[in-house]
Amino acid sequence: MSNIISYLFETNAIRFYEENKPFWYTSGKIGPYFINTHFIYGSEKEASELLSYIDECLVNKEALPRKVFQKVLKQYNTNAIYKDVIDTMKEYIENNINVDEIDFISGGERRDWFFSNIIAYLLDKPHISIYKDLSVVVSDSDFSKNTINMDFRNKKVLHIADLITVASSYIRAWIPAIRNLGANICWSCVVVDRMQGGKDKIEAEGIKSFSLVNIDKGLFKKAFDMEIINELQLKMLNDFFEAPDKTMREFLIQHPEFIKNSLSSDEKTKKRATLLVENDLYNLKKETELI
Repeated sequence: MSNIISYLFETNAIRFYEENKPFWYTSGKIGPYFINTHFIYGSEKEASELLSYIDECLVNKEALPRKVFQKVLKQYNTNAIYKDVIDTMKEYIENNINVDEIDFISGGERRDWFFSNIIAYLLDKPHISIYKDLSVVVSDSDFSKNTINMDFRNKKVLHIADLITVASSYIRAWIPAIRNLGANICWSCVVVDRMQGGKDKIEAEGIKSFSLVNIDKGLFKKAFDMEIINELQLKMLNDFFEAPDKTMREFLIQHPEFIKNSLSSDEKTKKRATLLVENDLYNLKKETELI
């Protein structure tokens, strides 16, 4: 999947920290890289435009799947990067799953739809759009109409996603929403697995997990060989891969100004830094100068 890795770098979908400036994650933790998998839709600009369009369409959940599909189909037919990503995913699925056993393709709000809709079309499978509130809209494979009064009992679903981290969205929403229909997610295929335990969690639910790219030491070495990162960054990334909390805790102890500056930064950064402090995510209470 070296082409997918190259696209992650080319579209800036994966970003590595600058010296002493790790990224803030939504959880309130920090790390030396950040991934926006949906940028391989073609570019950051195009991906952001589609996300904004999806947000506009959320006012009408019934109409949304067709509108989004029309956008991604046009992009598939005109953008070489996106087309190659989707074709690679389709081929990977065909090589690892018996496509005849798949009854539905599903994708969850919002970034999954960058990939799930077009895969459903190419594999000629009906698509289940899952919303964060666990409601669903089922469309036929070309999204020309929504399907109703269908028997979902014991049907097998392939869930397509952009990214898996700790599988919180799967556990909270995607798996329950499909089970509420009487069906089961039997397979998951993601573009990127951040290798942070999500695969194990969904496999414990009886789901076979597949990914095109794993964020691991091999990827970091490739970035180093391509001179995207330097030796110090490579060491930090490898240490983080082995022991993320320990590595970031040591960074914070060595750089006490990082939290203090973040608490005085923009609103989003301040909110995440506050989460870290209030929940003592790195066991820093005894390091009183940090908090």
